Amino acid sequence: MSLLPRTAEEFSSAEYWESFFKKRGEKAFEWYGDYNKLCGVLHKYIKVQDKVLVVGCGNSELSEQLYDVGYKHLTNIDISETVVTHMNQRNAKCRPGLTFQQVDATQTPYEDASYQAALDKGTLDAMASEEEGALAKNMLTEVGRVLSVGGRYVCVTLAQESVIKLAVEHFVQLGWAVRLHCLQEESGKEEDSFALPVFVLVCTKFRQPMPKPILEMCLGEDGSPTRLVQVSELLSAVREHQAYSVLRKRLRTGTDASSNLSLTLCHTKTGLPRYTLTVQDSSPRTKVPRSNHFAIFIVPQGSETAWIYSSGEGRKQLAASANYRRLVIVAMHRNQEYTDMQAVQSELSPMVMDLAPPGMPANHQVPFLSVGGDLGWREEVSRGVSRMSGQYCVENVKGEDGELYRRLVFLSNAALVQSESRLVSSNTTTSQKKKNKRKSKSAAAPAISSTSLSVDSGFLCCAHHEIMVAGLALLGMGMPESKDIPVSVLLVGLGGGGLPQFLRDFVPNVSVEVVELDPVVLEVAKEWFGFRPDDRLTVTLGDGLDRICALEKEGAGLFDVIMFDVDNKDSTVGMSCPPAAFVEASILQKVSSLLTPRGMFILNLVCRDSVLRKSVLQRVSDVFPTILSRKIEGEVNEVLLCIGAEKETSNSAHILQSLNQAAKNLQSTLCSNRTGTSRCPHIDIVDLLKDLKVE
Repeated sequence: MSLLPRTAEEFSSAEYWESFFKKRGEKAFEWYGDYNKLCGVLHKYIKVQDKVLVVGCGNSELSEQLYDVGYKHLTNIDISETVVTHMNQRNAKCRPGLTFQQVDATQTPYEDASYQAALDKGTLDAMASEEEGALAKNMLTEVGRVLSVGGRYVCVTLAQESVIKLAVEHFVQLGWAVRLHCLQEESGKEEDSFALPVFVLVCTKFRQPMPKPILEMCLGEDGSPTRLVQVSELLSAVREHQAYSVLRKRLRTGTDASSNLSLTLCHTKTGLPRYTLTVQDSSPRTKVPRSNHFAIFIVPQGSETAWIYSSGEGRKQLAASANYRRLVIVAMHRNQEYTDMQAVQSELSPMVMDLAPPGMPANHQVPFLSVGGDLGWREEVSRGVSRMSGQYCVENVKGEDGELYRRLVFLSNAALVQSESRLVSSNTTTSQKKKNKRKSKSAAAPAISSTSLSVDSGFLCCAHHEIMVAGLALLGMGMPESKDIPVSVLLVGLGGGGLPQFLRDFVPNVSVEVVELDPVVLEVAKEWFGFRPDDRLTVTLGDGLDRICALEKEGAGLFDVIMFDVDNKDSTVGMSCPPAAFVEASILQKVSSLLTPRGMFILNLVCRDSVLRKSVLQRVSDVFPTILSRKIEGEVNEVLLCIGAEKETSNSAHILQSLNQAAKNLQSTLCSNRTGTSRCPHIDIVDLLKDLKVE
């Protein structure tokens, strides 16, 4: 029976739960747990001498079992005449004091404050789906009426989000105390148990309503309560426990190398994400030593966006090199503090053991693996909000190469680094830098202050930026006949400003106009990435498409190079760079008209949809007959170097043959053009262009 959600978000989906309740059938009450599972928490909140109203009792054995252990003041009600008749007949002789009455739980005949407890096993779950929750609200109101001060509503539930939200908000508004217990399965029973955890909601009535909500979450029947502030935090905690239970069920009963199950663990007190765990099983074809059952790999802080940790293929490669049956890859989150590897290991050990593969021997020692034995290093230096892109942060990190880097990350897509630059000490010479590099590899944090760091303008962190620069070799730069010819560049998309600043600093006779939509990005680039516009590097704030249309009206042949390096905010499209409008035929025609006869169009293309990519290439080739592409290893990015019909005096094969010398000339030109104390740029033009492909 397919009842398990594919993702944690499905626990919030009404469609998922509607399907769930249709499929659960007659075994529903078994999944809510029997007396043996529930007795600990029930005895904690319901006293033997209490007068108890059991709402929607159905044909459950729970009331009978409670009666047998001493609860003699139970009033069982159900709206079904058939159920009530059956239960009275079943208990007439053996339990004469246990009565069942046909009563509507939304309209009971009982007096106000006449019960000390109300017990509900699955009734709220069933009623909440009727009449958009109106029946459930009426039942909860009636429960509140018949309970005395200090009385408790004890509800056994699967905690469908809409259900638990309805009940909790109802009692919070009344000023009651709300506590939710998550009852986990005992270790070792995963194969026979149902994956979803059972929750017990306990709501306590006060004489005077509480001025501030009392919301608590407990793990197990005796777990220490965690105090929460808002209902949304409680709902988030419920989803976390549900997702964890499903994940544990799947992982303890099978392995799947093609699956990428993951779970985010939140800080107990703050509720903020602290760890993301991704499980990678080895391929059945991989020969793994018998003793290598399970290992935990801690991703260094600041490295979580690297291909080997963030992509499915990368994680498979990591698991293969680690050579364990199952590898759990742990990424640490921003804005969290981590003391050292031992502290992280102690924090994770109790939970990650639940994710072990089936058949792992008891008491097996599970190793924690890492790069270099430390946690890496990350320092947030700025945080803010862009009206266009949402929250962002600027952070310094130590790379696995021991170097320091500065990154701009928009938190709406925290797995993507928007911009990155390498940092150097403002007072560090080249020889000192080499010494510091050797020292920093064994250090968890840099020995120099962040305030003494500056951006290395001669280093391009992004591989696609290197290829875009290398593509300038097609202009014949460095050739004697091009020595003093000005080069005009239009770049759409600023980021941290590393690419346009590199062009200004190292390409002779260049002038660059950058078009950037978001003014916040420009301010961040100036403040944190050393971006300094001047008369050779200007910035136009506005929409790139509007700027292209305006420039076309000014005249043709304005630029030798036009570059598109702009991301797509619409994540529903299979192309994350550029936005679809930038590669429409009409815009491409305008781009072509803005180029000089020797000009070229350079496009950073990130497209996971093969059909969409083919369509884009067709539109580009209709305007630019010659397209040379360069894919980037380990990434989806590819750079298209597009040449118009005016320059197509020879075929693509001839262009590639002559490119090697042009690349050498450009390399020499970049190095000889550095100014002041600038170092020779860290870029290998010849190597970057050797794998160009004709589209």
